[in-house]
Amino acid sequence: MADTYLQIIFWALFVMMGIAGIRVVTTRNVVHAALYLVATLLGAASIYILLYAEFVAWVQVLVYVGAVVVLMLFGLMLTKAPIGSANFDNNQRLVAAICAGLLFAVSSFIMVRAFEGQEIDFTSTEGTTVQSVGEAIFSIYVLPFEIVSLLLLAALVGAIVISRRDEGEVEG
Repeated sequence: MADTYLQIIFWALFVMMGIAGIRVVTTRNVVHAALYLVATLLGAASIYILLYAEFVAWVQVLVYVGAVVVLMLFGLMLTKAPIGSANFDNNQRLVAAICAGLLFAVSSFIMVRAFEGQEIDFTSTEGTTVQSVGEAIFSIYVLPFEIVSLLLLAALVGAIVISRRDEGEVEG
């Protein structure tokens, strides 16, 4: 009975994330796109909770929702990017939709074939403790962790430089 409720919750989250993900790329307002991205990332964190990975869920909320989206909104406001419905449309929607559909089909086929017949054991807690995740991040994955931090710093510095240059052009 509990498995049925978990599956219902999973599929509800799946539908919510799918709709929010589609709205991220179809909305004309950049701020709305960022908020739809928040909904998508919170849905992913909720799925992590369903998988009994609470630490990863909180990292998802703190790092992605709390930092990346705030940094994105901060960068939008610093660079004075067009926030409303600007005319970014072109005639390649059909090609983009076909490419996205093909990419989805190919990646779905690969994932189904790669994990066919495997089941997840939710009773085992081996390798899912905060200590094991911390050791993996700061030993095996320390280089990608540092590269991501430098990438975020470069994005922030770039937004500041662009906004300073725009202010100088307006005043001069």
